[in-house]
Amino acid sequence: MGKTVNGFLLIDAPWSALNNAGADVGERTDNVVKVKTVKKGRDLYPYVSGQAVRYWWRDTLAQRFGWRLSPIERVAKVAYTSADPIEYDDDDIFGYMRAAKEEIEENGKTKRVNVTVTRISPLKNSPLLSIHPSNPTNDFGVMARQKEGDPVPYEHQFYSTVFKGIFSLDIDSVGRFHEIEKTGYKNMSPKLIKRAKEMHLEYNEMERFWEMPADTRKKRIKDVILALPYLSGGAKLTEHLTDVSPKFLVLAVIEGGNHIFMNIADEKGINFSALSQVIEDYKDIILSDIYIGKREGFMDEMNKAMDEFASLKWDVNGRRIQVRRGSINNIVNEFARILDDLVV
Repeated sequence: MGKTVNGFLLIDAPWSALNNAGADVGERTDNVVKVKTVKKGRDLYPYVSGQAVRYWWRDTLAQRFGWRLSPIERVAKVAYTSADPIEYDDDDIFGYMRAAKEEIEENGKTKRVNVTVTRISPLKNSPLLSIHPSNPTNDFGVMARQKEGDPVPYEHQFYSTVFKGIFSLDIDSVGRFHEIEKTGYKNMSPKLIKRAKEMHLEYNEMERFWEMPADTRKKRIKDVILALPYLSGGAKLTEHLTDVSPKFLVLAVIEGGNHIFMNIADEKGINFSALSQVIEDYKDIILSDIYIGKREGFMDEMNKAMDEFASLKWDVNGRRIQVRRGSINNIVNEFARILDDLVV
């Protein structure tokens, strides 16, 4: 089984409207913008879509780490990227699906054929969900910059909450592109295969994948993690200016694809008893120490429980798992360094 980074995060949203559901026609004003919420029983929980989180992540990687983003092409109502993970970092990490015509040579002649390629995203993430119920507040305003003329009323919603979310990064899939006739594993078009040969990329005949150089794979993997303290984005930044970088973060490398940190938060914050139990239950597949980052000033009431948790150790097959704790930036940098040894 492959090696996977498991991540859990909390994002503070004290006065926010990070992901809107669009205009709501028919309210007391002509234009009302509502936030996205999900209902559990009678309670409302604000959320941020997984797609929005991926947009923030991709944009941060481009702005801060100089990633080459795959251009988007639109044909009628369909949009797709170039589906070129060799050239474009984000096509590798975020996956793609593309159906298009491509010119190939056959028996000395050039012809156009239909080519469909798909790639399962090595980076997977959940939506961000409020850890407690929160009924959004309706904020009333008017557009009235000039002294003359009638003001135009409008409303928008915002909330005060803490969001939780999880993500995983399949280390072994980054920089490896299959050519298997199976959905999600036909990553390579004939044109890409030709380029891979010209670039002398390594080919694994048994598993039928092309592999980028180790340095490229390591950089892409580490950049995804190093971007976490700098995540930025969200709706209504002009009026709310929310910092969407994580204020609490758990990182570990496991063997396999399941996410072990999904249920470690409740309305009070982190349940360190639940976190301890899940580490005990899955210590056989945990391949690294447990890295925990926290921003001072955020949920300081759980510092005592966090101190007690940080003293724990788990022994498994002659190896010791311990907790490494620090600021968000320091923990992310420390965790990124261990990934070098996991990429072969």
